[in-house]
Amino acid sequence: MKSRKWMSYYSCLALLLLLLFSPMGCGIEPSSSLFNGEDLEGWHMDVPLLDSLPGAQKPFVVRDGKLVSLGEPRGHLLTNKEYQNYRLEVEYRFTGQGGNCGILVHASTPRALYKMFPKSIEVQMEHGNAGDFWVIVEDIEVDNMVARRGPKAEWGIVEGTNRRIVNLTDNAEKPLTEWNTMMIECLESEIKVWVNGELVNYGFNSTVGQGKIALQAEGTEVEFRKLVLTPITALTR
Repeated sequence: MKSRKWMSYYSCLALLLLLLFSPMGCGIEPSSSLFNGEDLEGWHMDVPLLDSLPGAQKPFVVRDGKLVSLGEPRGHLLTNKEYQNYRLEVEYRFTGQGGNCGILVHASTPRALYKMFPKSIEVQMEHGNAGDFWVIVEDIEVDNMVARRGPKAEWGIVEGTNRRIVNLTDNAEKPLTEWNTMMIECLESEIKVWVNGELVNYGFNSTVGQGKIALQAEGTEVEFRKLVLTPITALTR
């Protein structure tokens, strides 16, 4: 009887440790969708213009089962929860000409840059530049830093400094109005990005490894029809 009690104790302890230290303990269930197709449950907006004009059109809506960033007024839609060690699979398209938006990972302090952008690492979605990194009061390293970021003396993480790290290719995107897939993997201090199945960026030694996920309203309408998270313990090679 005593041995059974001890077995029960250790079984409960093992389950508790699994819940505490597994990726699920960071708010991710296996292959969980961030968007339910009906409303913005689980998200909140940070849009500076709405502070002074609360009756203005909100830039994030649900339309025909899709999450839509209208582009204006500019701001961000952030998850309520923080996440770490995950794969984020996204399907998106720009609905008209031009196209600018971004997915921010490891977002924390709001309006840390230009009184608009939260502290984070941005994975660029701008048409023609999808997969660039933009560092926002955080930082990350890549191979060939000088070639891809510019002279080291110009690097920085705040206003007026070189915060862009260009991606590895400019041929991965589909034409405007067509659906693209983007996959972002975040593991500890590393981030890898694929666009339409092609590896477009890989960064390491990030200054941050967890936080909220944010979508931008940055001047152009973009539709999202898939935003799925999966916990990971290793990066896809």
